[in-house]
Amino acid sequence: MVTSQRFALPHGTTLDCRVSGTAGRPALVFLHGFPEGAFIWDAQLAHFSRPEHGGYFCVAPYLRGFGASSSPAEAEAYRPRHLVQDIEALLAEVAPGGAHCLVAHDWGGAIAWNLANQHPARLQRLMIINSPHPGAFVRELQHNAAQQAASQYMHFLRRDDAEALLAEDDFHRLFGFFSNTESLPPAWLTEEERAKYRALWRGGLHGACNYYRATPLVPPRAGDPGAEAVQMPEHLCTIPVPTRVLWGADDFALLPGLLDGLEAWIPRLEIRRIAGASHWLVHEQPERVTAELAQFLQEKL
Repeated sequence: MVTSQRFALPHGTTLDCRVSGTAGRPALVFLHGFPEGAFIWDAQLAHFSRPEHGGYFCVAPYLRGFGASSSPAEAEAYRPRHLVQDIEALLAEVAPGGAHCLVAHDWGGAIAWNLANQHPARLQRLMIINSPHPGAFVRELQHNAAQQAASQYMHFLRRDDAEALLAEDDFHRLFGFFSNTESLPPAWLTEEERAKYRALWRGGLHGACNYYRATPLVPPRAGDPGAEAVQMPEHLCTIPVPTRVLWGADDFALLPGLLDGLEAWIPRLEIRRIAGASHWLVHEQPERVTAELAQFLQEKL
C-alpha cells in the first residue's frame, strides 16, 4: 500500500513523500519532474515494495516547490545546490548505506545527475528517464539549433506571469504539455489522472516555475546568453555509478542528440531508446519502466 510520509530534513526543508514498504529495507528513491508530482511513481512503489519483487522501501518525494513540500518564494532557492541538498539529506534519512537505486525523470533527473556526480556514495545505481545529462545539455544548447528551438518553452516558464497563464482555462496550457498534438490528448490522461494533476496544480505553481527561473541552462536569445555563458568542467560531468538511461524516442522537447557522447562521462552506461514513447514514458509505458528497473536491479555491480 502506498501512503504519505513527511520528512523534516536537518537543513530546514520538509519533503512530503509517497512511500511503500518497510523502513530499513534496501531503498529505491524516485524523483518526478515538471509539472508532475510524486504520484506518477505509485505503480512502481507498490510493485517493488512487495516481498516477491524485492521488498524494497520505496520513497518518492514531492520535490521542493511541489505539493506539500517546502516551497520557498525566491527563485534563488531553486538553484542546483539547494535541490541536491534536499535529496542528499533525504537519502541519508531513508538509505543510510546508499539507495539501492535512484530513479529520476525530467527535473528529477537533473537533480539526480548532479547528486550522482557529487555524492556517489549515496546511491548504488542510477536510472534516468528522459532527462538530459548536464554536460550534454550545455553542449546542445550552445551548438544545436534544433535543441535551442525545442527548448524555447523554458523562456515562457521564466516569465513573471507564467503561473497565472498556466492556470487559465482549467490549466489548458499545462495539460497541453502532455500532448504531441494540439487536438488529441494522450490516452493515459484519463479524467482520474486529470483530477490528480488539478489537485496538485491548485496548490500553487510558483515553486515549480522557479526551477526555470533559477537555471542558467536555457537557450540563448537576444539580451540573455543563457547556456552560452555556462562552462561545464569535465569533473562535474562524470558519473561513477552504474547508469541506465531510458529515452522515449518521440520526445519533442529533448532531442536524441542529448544521448551522444554520454559514454565519455559514464563508464558503466546502458541506453535504452524506446520507440513510440514520448517524454512522458512513465505514464505511457509504466510496465516497461517497471520491467527495465527490475532487470537493472538484478545486474551485478
